[in-house]
Amino acid sequence: MIRSARRRAEAIFNQPGGGRIVDPLVTQVQLGRAIAGAVASFLLIYTYGADGGWSGVLNDGVVKVILAPLLLILTGPLIVLGFIRYAPATQRHLLRSRLHAPLKAVAWYIGILVGVGLVLAGSAVVLKQNYGTIVNGLVALGLLLALLWLLPFLLFSSAYAARYAFNTCNVHAALPAVLTVVLVWELMLCSVALEGGMPPGPPFAQWCAVLGGPVSVTAVALWELRRMRTRHGVRIRH
Repeated sequence: MIRSARRRAEAIFNQPGGGRIVDPLVTQVQLGRAIAGAVASFLLIYTYGADGGWSGVLNDGVVKVILAPLLLILTGPLIVLGFIRYAPATQRHLLRSRLHAPLKAVAWYIGILVGVGLVLAGSAVVLKQNYGTIVNGLVALGLLLALLWLLPFLLFSSAYAARYAFNTCNVHAALPAVLTVVLVWELMLCSVALEGGMPPGPPFAQWCAVLGGPVSVTAVALWELRRMRTRHGVRIRH
């Protein structure tokens, strides 16, 4: 069921498009940055601790996975519209005509959230029943099986939607990198706000924990945009 959920999520939110550029070096650098960031975060948390302990770290990670696509849905359209507005007048109609894939991905994600909410609401109603029947048992079993598939599907969908920025590469190859930069800084601000301040540790470690991720992701994204321009001839403004 988990493999099925992952494959379905990838099929929806990782659709190849005409604007996507597959650069193995960029992928390797992104993976290396992610591994280095994970190791650095582990060492900081191991050394100075974290609010709520390791369970708090896990919960924070799950919250960020769900929060990332929601932030993209809220602020992404402004970036995309600004991106199209910044393009030359001769290119704007073409870019607007490519919005179908991102809009479809957003609709899918909203539908997934609604589906999970309906199943959870149905489960709550069934659990409140103080009498048991065969029908109630079958309904409860069906809802349980639905949740066992929908919850991993939601997590995988959130991860792929954030990773590929709702297939915005179909509009322009540079859009995912630009949206990633905006998203990572939004997540940093939300994380500080939700945690009520800086993480534990001396000031240097605190600033490393807060700014390390956004700064490193921004640096890799800017390098990726430069590589698109120099190696593949892709420019934000043609």
